[in-house]
Parts: sequence; structure tokens; C-alpha cells
Amino acid sequence: MTAPTDAGPGQVVLQRHATDAERNPAATARRRRYIETGLAIAGPLVFLAVWEVCVRNDWWLDSRLISSPWEIITSDRLREREVWEAVWITTVRMFKGFVIGTALGLLFGVAMGTSRYIRAALNSTLTALYTVPKIALLPVYLLLFGFEEAPRVYLIATVVFFFVWIYTMAPIMAVPTGYREAAASFNATRWQMFRHVLWPGALPQIFVGLRVAAGVAVLMVIAVELILPRDGIGYFVNRGRELGLPDNTFLGVLLAALLGIVFVGLVRMLGRLMTPWAPEDNSPGQI
Repeated sequence: MTAPTDAGPGQVVLQRHATDAERNPAATARRRRYIETGLAIAGPLVFLAVWEVCVRNDWWLDSRLISSPWEIITSDRLREREVWEAVWITTVRMFKGFVIGTALGLLFGVAMGTSRYIRAALNSTLTALYTVPKIALLPVYLLLFGFEEAPRVYLIATVVFFFVWIYTMAPIMAVPTGYREAAASFNATRWQMFRHVLWPGALPQIFVGLRVAAGVAVLMVIAVELILPRDGIGYFVNRGRELGLPDNTFLGVLLAALLGIVFVGLVRMLGRLMTPWAPEDNSPGQI
């Protein structure tokens, strides 16, 4: 903050005073975290409260068709083994697809981000495949891999692959030229250039992609389980719809949402641990 100070006849000197944040940065950061945490908790609670009030009073929501949050939370279904078996099956299926897709996405992203020749050879093909609706590939995967678990996992892996590939290749290519030139002036080898310049520079954005891919993996696993209703949370939701049991349907939706929050949160936590040098949430569109 600046304030004018008289320095003599006809002269004004601007004097800068330190702000509260500059005088006590630790307290300011702590206060900001408290506010952000409070808002993060208050937002969902307000949403659930509005939902509860609307269902109880039949405002815009028909209580015969839509369960209230309290009815879902206090439902006896939460104590049944079948529900938690469905959660476990969905979690394992999603995790397998996420790991496979992430490994392949990192491999292709690094290769294409560091080599213009590999990028020229593969970019047009992968871009064309990226535009194809992934759920449309399910019949193809069923023909290729059978009707058991493999096509479900591979479809999730396919969706994750494209997000990780893009979010790996693009930030590696976007590392400033000055950083590359500085490393080259010290006669850095290709491996040293990648290890000490390209990878650290791209890693924060790569974790943004992993967080996006984690959320998309949850969306895809539920979609696959709805289309091929054999087990998992999607099957639980679909059966509630078929039997006219709104408690089952909304309980499945709530469990899917919680699964997404936990999984994305874990990826975000891992990103903060592995990229302590990066500003938190410094990119638009982060989750």
C-alpha cells in the first residue's frame, strides 16, 4: 500500500507500507486455507440442504420419485454387503483401466513430446481416434476381447489414455526454449535434458491431466456398467431404475460421486507431493 508523504515545498514522496499478507505470510496463508476449506464444505452442504427441503415439501421435486439425502444416508441398503461389493468391483475395474491408460498415455505423450518425427508419424492417427466417441468402441471391444471383464477395463483405459497423452505431450512441447538452450549450453545429453528440464517443467500440467483423467475414468466405468449391467455401481443404479426403487438409484449416484471425489483427491494429493515447486491450482480449468 502506498501513501503520499510531504517531503518539502511542492514535493510529494510516495511511501509504501507493507500489507498484512507481507508482514505475516504464514497467518495469511493459514487464514486463506481455513476460508477455502469452509467454502469447500459449505457448498455441498448447501446443495444437499436445498435438495432435502425441496423433496420434503414437494417443491420442484416429486418425493414419490426422488429420495431425499437423509433418506439415502439412513437407508438400510448402506448396511448391506451387496452395496459395498458393488463399490469394490467398480473401484477395482476403474483403477485397472486408469493404470493401463495412464502408463500408455505417458509413454506416447513423452515420445511424441520429445521427438518431432514420432509426433509426425502418430499425431494424425491419434487425433482421429480421439474424436471417436469412446462408448461407440464397446461393441468392437466385445468382439475383440470377449464378454467378460477385459472390454470394460480396456474401454476405461482408452478414455484415460487420450487425456493423459494430450496432457503429457503438450506441456513437454511447451517448456520454454530458454530452458532448453540453458541446458544445451552445459552440453546436457538427451536424457539429462529430459530428466532435468522437460520432465520437471511438464510434470505439474501432467498431473492436471491425471486429475481430469481420474474423473473421466469414474464417468466411464459407471457408463460401461449401465450399458453392460452385470455388477458394480452402474448395475446397482440400473436395477433401481428397472425395479422402480429410487432409493437404490440415488444411493448408487451418491456412491459414484463419492468415489470420484476420493479418487480425484488422491491424484491431486499425489501431484502436490511430487511437484512441490509448482503453484497450487495455477492453471485454468483444473479440478
